[in-house]
Amino acid sequence: MPDTIRVGIAGARFAARFHWEGYRRVYGVPVKVVGVTSKFPESRELFARERGIQAFPSLEALCQAVDVVDICSPGSTHEPLAVEALCRGKHVVIEKPFTGYYGPGSEDFRGNTFPKEVMLREALASCDRILAAAEKARKRVCYAENWVYAPAVEKEREILVKTGGQILWIIGDESHSGSHSPYYGIWRFSGGGALVGKGCHPLTAALHLKRAEGEARNGKPIRPATVSARTHEITRLKNFRDAGALRTSYDDIEDYGQVHVTFDDGMVADIFSSELVMGGVHNWLEVFANNHRTRCNLNPVNALETYNPREELLKDVYVTEKIGTKQGWSNPAPDEDWQHGYPREFQDFMESIAYAREPISGAQLARDTVATLYSAYLSAERRGVEIEIPQ
Repeated sequence: MPDTIRVGIAGARFAARFHWEGYRRVYGVPVKVVGVTSKFPESRELFARERGIQAFPSLEALCQAVDVVDICSPGSTHEPLAVEALCRGKHVVIEKPFTGYYGPGSEDFRGNTFPKEVMLREALASCDRILAAAEKARKRVCYAENWVYAPAVEKEREILVKTGGQILWIIGDESHSGSHSPYYGIWRFSGGGALVGKGCHPLTAALHLKRAEGEARNGKPIRPATVSARTHEITRLKNFRDAGALRTSYDDIEDYGQVHVTFDDGMVADIFSSELVMGGVHNWLEVFANNHRTRCNLNPVNALETYNPREELLKDVYVTEKIGTKQGWSNPAPDEDWQHGYPREFQDFMESIAYAREPISGAQLARDTVATLYSAYLSAERRGVEIEIPQ
Protein backbone atom coordinates (compact mmCIF):
# COMPACT_ATOMS: atom_id res chain seq x y z
CA MET A 1 0.00 0.00 0.00
CA PRO A 2 1.47 3.42 -0.96
CA ASP A 3 1.76 6.22 1.58
CA THR A 4 -1.46 7.77 0.23
CA ILE A 5 -4.54 5.63 -0.38
CA ARG A 6 -5.75 6.44 -3.88
CA VAL A 7 -9.51 6.14 -4.38
CA GLY A 8 -11.52 6.00 -7.60
CA ILE A 9 -15.29 6.37 -7.73
CA ALA A 10 -17.45 4.30 -10.10
CA GLY A 11 -20.61 6.32 -10.65
CA ALA A 12 -21.17 10.07 -10.84
CA ARG A 13 -24.61 10.77 -9.42
CA PHE A 14 -26.19 11.23 -5.97
CA ALA A 15 -24.21 8.66 -3.94
CA ALA A 16 -20.92 9.62 -5.58
CA ARG A 17 -21.37 13.22 -4.44
CA PHE A 18 -21.69 12.46 -0.75
CA HIS A 19 -18.97 9.78 -0.91
CA TRP A 20 -16.66 12.45 -2.32
CA GLU A 21 -17.47 14.71 0.62
CA GLY A 22 -16.88 11.81 3.04
CA TYR A 23 -13.35 11.19 1.79
CA ARG A 24 -12.52 14.88 2.20
CA ARG A 25 -13.21 14.59 5.95
CA VAL A 26 -10.90 11.60 6.61
CA TYR A 27 -8.05 12.51 8.98
CA GLY A 28 -4.89 10.73 10.13
CA VAL A 29 -4.81 8.51 7.04
CA PRO A 30 -3.58 10.10 3.78
CA VAL A 31 -6.36 9.69 1.20
CA LYS A 32 -6.74 11.12 -2.29
CA VAL A 33 -9.70 10.72 -4.63
CA VAL A 34 -7.92 10.36 -7.96
CA GLY A 35 -10.79 10.11 -10.39
CA VAL A 36 -14.20 8.91 -11.44
CA THR A 37 -15.70 6.69 -14.11
CA SER A 38 -19.25 6.32 -15.36
CA LYS A 39 -20.91 4.83 -18.41
CA PHE A 40 -22.27 8.32 -19.13
CA PRO A 41 -19.41 10.50 -20.46
CA GLU A 42 -21.21 13.77 -19.70
CA SER A 43 -21.79 12.80 -16.06
CA ARG A 44 -18.22 11.68 -15.38
CA GLU A 45 -16.71 14.70 -17.13
CA LEU A 46 -18.88 17.12 -15.16
CA PHE A 47 -18.22 15.34 -11.85
CA ALA A 48 -14.47 15.35 -12.49
CA ARG A 49 -14.33 18.95 -13.71
CA GLU A 50 -16.23 20.29 -10.67
CA ARG A 51 -13.83 18.52 -8.28
CA GLY A 52 -10.53 18.83 -10.09
CA ILE A 53 -10.03 15.09 -10.58
CA GLN A 54 -9.60 12.86 -13.62
CA ALA A 55 -12.43 11.31 -15.62
CA PHE A 56 -11.62 7.74 -16.70
CA PRO A 57 -13.32 6.10 -19.69
CA SER A 58 -13.58 2.65 -18.08
CA LEU A 59 -13.25 0.72 -14.83
CA GLU A 60 -10.11 -0.90 -16.22
CA ALA A 61 -8.49 2.49 -16.73
CA LEU A 62 -9.58 3.64 -13.27
CA CYS A 63 -8.14 0.53 -11.62
CA GLN A 64 -4.72 1.24 -13.08
CA ALA A 65 -4.58 4.50 -11.12
CA VAL A 66 -6.10 3.61 -7.72
CA ASP A 67 -5.92 1.32 -4.70
CA VAL A 68 -9.63 1.43 -3.83
CA VAL A 69 -12.70 1.39 -6.07
CA ASP A 70 -15.79 2.96 -4.53
CA ILE A 71 -18.89 1.62 -6.30
CA CYS A 72 -21.69 4.21 -6.37
CA SER A 73 -23.51 2.92 -9.45
CA PRO A 74 -26.95 1.21 -9.57
CA GLY A 75 -27.27 -2.02 -7.57
CA SER A 76 -27.48 -4.15 -10.70
CA THR A 77 -23.85 -3.26 -11.49
CA HIS A 78 -22.41 -3.88 -8.03
CA GLU A 79 -21.36 -7.49 -8.41
CA PRO A 80 -19.66 -7.24 -11.83
CA LEU A 81 -17.84 -4.03 -10.89
CA ALA A 82 -16.79 -5.34 -7.47
CA VAL A 83 -15.55 -8.65 -8.80
CA GLU A 84 -13.60 -6.98 -11.62
CA ALA A 85 -12.00 -4.49 -9.22
CA LEU A 86 -11.11 -7.22 -6.72
CA CYS A 87 -9.65 -9.40 -9.47
CA ARG A 88 -7.50 -6.43 -10.44
CA GLY A 89 -6.19 -6.31 -6.87
CA LYS A 90 -8.23 -3.38 -5.56
CA HIS A 91 -10.12 -2.96 -2.31
CA VAL A 92 -13.78 -2.11 -2.82
CA VAL A 93 -16.35 0.10 -1.12
CA ILE A 94 -19.88 -0.93 -2.12
CA GLU A 95 -22.83 1.40 -1.64
CA LYS A 96 -26.17 -0.13 -0.67
CA PRO A 97 -27.75 -2.34 -1.80
CA PHE A 98 -24.68 -4.55 -1.48
CA THR A 99 -26.06 -6.78 -4.23
CA GLY A 100 -29.31 -8.58 -4.99
CA TYR A 101 -31.33 -10.10 -7.79
CA TYR A 102 -32.00 -8.02 -10.89
CA GLY A 103 -33.48 -10.51 -13.30
CA PRO A 104 -32.15 -12.22 -16.43
CA GLY A 105 -31.47 -8.95 -18.26
CA SER A 106 -34.65 -8.75 -20.30
CA GLU A 107 -36.78 -5.60 -20.33
CA ASP A 108 -39.97 -7.59 -19.75
CA PHE A 109 -38.72 -8.83 -16.35
CA ARG A 110 -41.22 -8.04 -13.56
CA GLY A 111 -39.71 -8.32 -10.11
CA ASN A 112 -42.99 -8.17 -8.22
CA THR A 113 -44.25 -11.36 -9.90
CA PHE A 114 -40.97 -13.26 -10.24
CA PRO A 115 -40.47 -16.29 -7.91
CA LYS A 116 -38.81 -15.04 -4.73
CA GLU A 117 -37.22 -18.38 -3.89
CA VAL A 118 -35.12 -18.01 -7.05
CA MET A 119 -34.32 -14.41 -6.12
CA LEU A 120 -33.11 -15.43 -2.66
CA ARG A 121 -30.88 -18.17 -4.03
CA GLU A 122 -29.38 -15.98 -6.75
CA ALA A 123 -28.89 -12.94 -4.47
CA LEU A 124 -26.90 -15.04 -2.00
CA ALA A 125 -24.90 -16.57 -4.84
CA SER A 126 -24.03 -13.02 -5.92
CA CYS A 127 -22.88 -12.21 -2.36
CA ASP A 128 -20.74 -15.31 -2.27
CA ARG A 129 -19.06 -14.51 -5.58
CA ILE A 130 -18.04 -11.09 -4.25
CA LEU A 131 -16.77 -12.58 -0.99
CA ALA A 132 -14.86 -15.31 -2.85
CA ALA A 133 -13.19 -12.75 -5.11
CA ALA A 134 -12.19 -10.69 -2.04
CA GLU A 135 -10.75 -13.73 -0.28
CA LYS A 136 -8.77 -14.76 -3.34
CA ALA A 137 -7.43 -11.23 -3.83
CA ARG A 138 -6.88 -10.73 -0.07
CA LYS A 139 -8.58 -7.36 -0.30
CA ARG A 140 -11.16 -5.57 1.86
CA VAL A 141 -14.85 -5.29 1.12
CA CYS A 142 -16.38 -2.26 2.84
CA TYR A 143 -20.17 -2.16 2.92
CA ALA A 144 -21.26 1.49 2.82
CA GLU A 145 -24.10 1.30 5.35
CA ASN A 146 -24.01 4.72 6.96
CA TRP A 147 -26.52 3.90 9.74
CA VAL A 148 -23.87 1.69 11.36
CA TYR A 149 -21.75 4.84 11.77
CA ALA A 150 -24.48 7.34 12.65
CA PRO A 151 -23.43 8.99 15.95
CA ALA A 152 -26.68 7.95 17.65
CA VAL A 153 -26.23 4.30 16.67
CA GLU A 154 -22.52 4.36 17.59
CA LYS A 155 -23.40 5.70 21.03
CA GLU A 156 -26.00 2.97 21.51
CA ARG A 157 -23.38 0.38 20.58
CA GLU A 158 -21.06 1.83 23.25
CA ILE A 159 -23.84 1.74 25.86
CA LEU A 160 -24.75 -1.82 24.89
CA VAL A 161 -21.19 -3.15 25.01
CA LYS A 162 -19.98 -1.33 28.12
CA THR A 163 -23.06 -2.16 30.21
CA GLY A 164 -23.30 -5.78 29.09
CA GLY A 165 -26.85 -5.15 27.89
CA GLN A 166 -29.09 -7.66 26.18
CA ILE A 167 -31.28 -6.34 23.36
CA LEU A 168 -34.79 -7.74 23.65
CA TRP A 169 -36.50 -5.79 20.88
CA ILE A 170 -35.51 -3.28 18.21
CA ILE A 171 -37.95 -1.24 16.15
CA GLY A 172 -36.84 1.02 13.30
CA ASP A 173 -38.04 2.86 10.22
CA GLU A 174 -36.83 4.69 7.15
CA SER A 175 -39.49 6.39 5.08
CA HIS A 176 -39.88 9.42 2.85
CA SER A 177 -41.72 10.59 -0.24
CA GLY A 178 -39.67 8.78 -2.90
CA SER A 179 -36.13 8.22 -4.16
CA HIS A 180 -33.97 10.67 -6.15
CA SER A 181 -32.76 7.96 -8.51
CA PRO A 182 -34.28 7.51 -11.97
CA TYR A 183 -33.33 3.82 -11.70
CA TYR A 184 -35.32 3.36 -8.51
CA GLY A 185 -38.75 1.90 -9.15
CA ILE A 186 -37.56 -0.62 -11.74
CA TRP A 187 -36.56 -3.94 -10.16
CA ARG A 188 -33.99 -4.88 -12.78
CA PHE A 189 -31.97 -1.81 -11.71
CA SER A 190 -32.80 -1.45 -8.01
CA GLY A 191 -33.19 -5.08 -6.88
CA GLY A 192 -36.40 -4.29 -5.02
CA GLY A 193 -38.43 -1.45 -3.59
CA ALA A 194 -38.93 0.07 -0.15
CA LEU A 195 -37.46 -2.96 1.64
CA VAL A 196 -34.17 -2.88 -0.27
CA GLY A 197 -33.96 0.87 -0.86
CA LYS A 198 -34.92 2.05 2.63
CA GLY A 199 -35.51 -0.87 4.98
CA CYS A 200 -31.90 -1.96 4.49
CA HIS A 201 -30.74 0.95 6.68
CA PRO A 202 -32.57 0.29 9.98
CA LEU A 203 -32.32 -3.45 9.32
CA THR A 204 -28.53 -3.37 8.98
CA ALA A 205 -28.25 -1.19 12.07
CA ALA A 206 -30.31 -3.74 14.02
CA LEU A 207 -28.19 -6.64 12.71
CA HIS A 208 -25.04 -4.68 13.58
CA LEU A 209 -26.12 -4.04 17.17
CA LYS A 210 -27.05 -7.68 17.76
CA ARG A 211 -23.69 -8.75 16.30
CA ALA A 212 -21.92 -6.34 18.65
CA GLU A 213 -23.90 -7.65 21.64
CA GLY A 214 -22.93 -11.26 20.90
CA GLU A 215 -19.28 -10.47 20.19
CA ALA A 216 -18.96 -8.47 23.42
CA ARG A 217 -20.55 -11.11 25.61
CA ASN A 218 -19.57 -14.43 24.02
CA GLY A 219 -17.08 -13.60 21.28
CA LYS A 220 -19.60 -14.71 18.65
CA PRO A 221 -22.08 -12.55 16.71
CA ILE A 222 -25.82 -12.97 17.26
CA ARG A 223 -27.26 -13.39 13.78
CA PRO A 224 -30.72 -13.27 12.19
CA ALA A 225 -32.49 -16.64 12.18
CA THR A 226 -36.00 -16.17 10.74
CA VAL A 227 -38.08 -13.45 9.10
CA SER A 228 -41.73 -12.82 8.32
CA ALA A 229 -42.80 -9.89 6.15
CA ARG A 230 -45.53 -8.14 4.19
CA THR A 231 -45.14 -5.74 1.26
CA HIS A 232 -47.67 -3.55 -0.53
CA GLU A 233 -47.96 -1.35 -3.63
CA ILE A 234 -50.08 1.39 -2.07
CA THR A 235 -49.70 4.09 -4.71
CA ARG A 236 -50.73 1.67 -7.48
CA LEU A 237 -54.03 0.70 -5.86
CA LYS A 238 -57.02 1.65 -7.98
CA ASN A 239 -58.53 3.73 -5.18
CA PHE A 240 -55.29 5.64 -4.39
CA ARG A 241 -55.90 9.38 -4.90
CA ASP A 242 -52.73 11.09 -6.11
CA ALA A 243 -52.47 14.61 -4.64
CA GLY A 244 -49.04 15.18 -6.21
CA ALA A 245 -47.08 15.09 -2.95
CA LEU A 246 -45.53 11.60 -3.30
CA ARG A 247 -43.48 10.00 -6.02
CA THR A 248 -45.66 7.42 -7.77
CA SER A 249 -43.56 6.51 -10.82
CA TYR A 250 -42.84 2.93 -9.79
CA ASP A 251 -42.81 0.10 -12.28
CA ASP A 252 -42.66 -3.24 -10.43
CA ILE A 253 -41.59 -2.57 -6.83
CA GLU A 254 -43.31 -2.24 -3.46
CA ASP A 255 -43.72 1.17 -1.82
CA TYR A 256 -44.36 -0.21 1.69
CA GLY A 257 -42.77 -3.03 3.65
CA GLN A 258 -42.66 -4.37 7.18
CA VAL A 259 -40.30 -7.06 8.45
CA HIS A 260 -40.24 -9.05 11.69
CA VAL A 261 -36.84 -10.65 12.43
CA THR A 262 -36.12 -13.30 15.05
CA PHE A 263 -32.46 -13.64 16.04
CA ASP A 264 -30.71 -16.87 16.95
CA ASP A 265 -30.96 -15.91 20.65
CA GLY A 266 -34.76 -15.63 20.31
CA MET A 267 -34.91 -11.82 20.50
CA VAL A 268 -36.71 -9.75 17.85
CA ALA A 269 -36.68 -6.68 15.61
CA ASP A 270 -39.44 -4.96 13.63
CA ILE A 271 -38.44 -2.86 10.63
CA PHE A 272 -40.67 -0.56 8.56
CA SER A 273 -39.99 1.24 5.28
CA SER A 274 -42.11 3.16 2.82
CA GLU A 275 -42.39 5.81 0.11
CA LEU A 276 -45.50 7.27 1.77
CA VAL A 277 -44.14 9.89 4.21
CA MET A 278 -44.12 13.64 3.49
CA GLY A 279 -42.23 16.37 5.31
CA GLY A 280 -38.69 15.07 4.98
CA VAL A 281 -36.86 11.83 5.69
CA HIS A 282 -38.08 9.84 8.69
CA ASN A 283 -35.12 7.85 10.09
CA TRP A 284 -35.14 6.35 13.57
CA LEU A 285 -34.26 3.27 15.58
CA GLU A 286 -35.35 2.40 19.13
CA VAL A 287 -33.62 -0.22 21.26
CA PHE A 288 -35.28 -1.96 24.20
CA ALA A 289 -32.65 -3.78 26.27
CA ASN A 290 -32.76 -5.57 29.61
CA ASN A 291 -30.91 -2.68 31.29
CA HIS A 292 -31.60 0.42 29.16
CA ARG A 293 -33.73 1.94 26.40
CA THR A 294 -32.35 4.14 23.62
CA ARG A 295 -33.99 6.23 20.90
CA CYS A 296 -31.70 6.87 17.93
CA ASN A 297 -33.09 9.82 15.93
CA LEU A 298 -31.32 10.44 12.62
CA ASN A 299 -34.10 12.51 11.03
CA PRO A 300 -35.75 14.72 11.97
CA VAL A 301 -33.74 16.31 14.76
CA ASN A 302 -34.38 19.63 16.50
CA ALA A 303 -30.83 20.84 17.08
CA LEU A 304 -31.82 23.87 14.99
CA GLU A 305 -35.24 25.41 14.43
CA THR A 306 -35.96 28.32 12.11
CA TYR A 307 -39.03 30.18 10.90
CA ASN A 308 -39.08 31.38 7.30
CA PRO A 309 -41.99 33.63 6.25
CA ARG A 310 -41.35 33.34 2.48
CA GLU A 311 -40.20 30.34 0.45
CA GLU A 312 -37.81 32.35 -1.74
CA LEU A 313 -35.75 33.64 1.21
CA LEU A 314 -34.10 30.22 1.66
CA LYS A 315 -33.84 29.35 -2.03
CA ASP A 316 -30.03 29.07 -1.73
CA VAL A 317 -30.01 27.45 1.72
CA TYR A 318 -30.05 23.67 2.16
CA VAL A 319 -32.48 22.76 4.92
CA THR A 320 -32.84 18.98 4.95
CA GLU A 321 -33.52 16.22 2.44
CA LYS A 322 -37.04 15.98 0.95
CA ILE A 323 -38.60 18.54 3.26
CA GLY A 324 -41.03 19.65 0.53
CA THR A 325 -41.23 23.32 1.52
CA LYS A 326 -38.93 25.79 3.28
CA GLN A 327 -41.73 28.10 4.34
CA GLY A 328 -42.85 28.22 7.98
CA TRP A 329 -41.06 26.38 10.80
CA SER A 330 -38.40 23.85 9.85
CA ASN A 331 -35.40 22.05 11.34
CA PRO A 332 -32.38 22.76 9.13
CA ALA A 333 -29.64 20.14 9.49
CA PRO A 334 -26.49 21.77 10.95
CA ASP A 335 -24.39 18.88 9.59
CA GLU A 336 -26.53 16.23 7.93
CA ASP A 337 -23.57 14.15 6.73
CA TRP A 338 -22.28 13.87 10.32
CA GLN A 339 -25.75 13.06 11.66
CA HIS A 340 -26.06 10.27 9.07
CA GLY A 341 -22.63 8.80 9.80
CA TYR A 342 -20.77 9.45 6.56
CA PRO A 343 -17.54 10.95 7.99
CA ARG A 344 -17.16 8.05 10.45
CA GLU A 345 -17.97 5.55 7.71
CA PHE A 346 -15.17 6.64 5.42
CA GLN A 347 -12.79 7.12 8.33
CA ASP A 348 -13.30 3.48 9.33
CA PHE A 349 -12.98 2.23 5.75
CA MET A 350 -9.69 4.02 5.14
CA GLU A 351 -8.31 2.94 8.52
CA SER A 352 -9.31 -0.67 7.82
CA ILE A 353 -7.37 -0.58 4.57
CA ALA A 354 -4.38 1.29 5.99
CA TYR A 355 -4.09 -0.97 9.05
CA ALA A 356 -5.16 -4.28 7.46
CA ARG A 357 -8.22 -4.96 9.62
CA GLU A 358 -11.87 -5.64 8.91
CA PRO A 359 -14.17 -2.61 8.69
CA ILE A 360 -16.98 -2.35 11.22
CA SER A 361 -19.45 -2.59 8.34
CA GLY A 362 -17.98 -5.40 6.30
CA ALA A 363 -18.84 -8.27 4.00
CA GLN A 364 -20.43 -10.61 6.54
CA LEU A 365 -22.83 -7.92 7.78
CA ALA A 366 -23.64 -7.12 4.15
CA ARG A 367 -24.38 -10.77 3.38
CA ASP A 368 -26.66 -11.12 6.41
CA THR A 369 -28.55 -8.02 5.26
CA VAL A 370 -29.07 -9.41 1.75
CA ALA A 371 -30.09 -12.81 3.15
CA THR A 372 -32.65 -11.20 5.46
CA LEU A 373 -34.09 -8.87 2.80
CA TYR A 374 -34.62 -11.55 0.17
CA SER A 375 -35.93 -14.02 2.74
CA ALA A 376 -38.40 -11.25 3.62
CA TYR A 377 -39.51 -11.05 -0.02
CA LEU A 378 -40.07 -14.81 0.02
CA SER A 379 -42.14 -14.46 3.19
CA ALA A 380 -44.21 -11.64 1.68
CA GLU A 381 -44.84 -13.74 -1.43
CA ARG A 382 -46.22 -16.41 0.93
CA ARG A 383 -48.36 -13.81 2.76
CA GLY A 384 -46.23 -13.51 5.88
CA VAL A 385 -45.10 -17.11 6.44
CA GLU A 386 -41.99 -17.30 8.64
CA ILE A 387 -38.86 -18.10 6.61
CA GLU A 388 -35.56 -19.45 7.90
CA ILE A 389 -32.73 -17.15 6.82
CA PRO A 390 -29.91 -19.03 5.04
CA GLN A 391 -26.56 -18.57 6.76
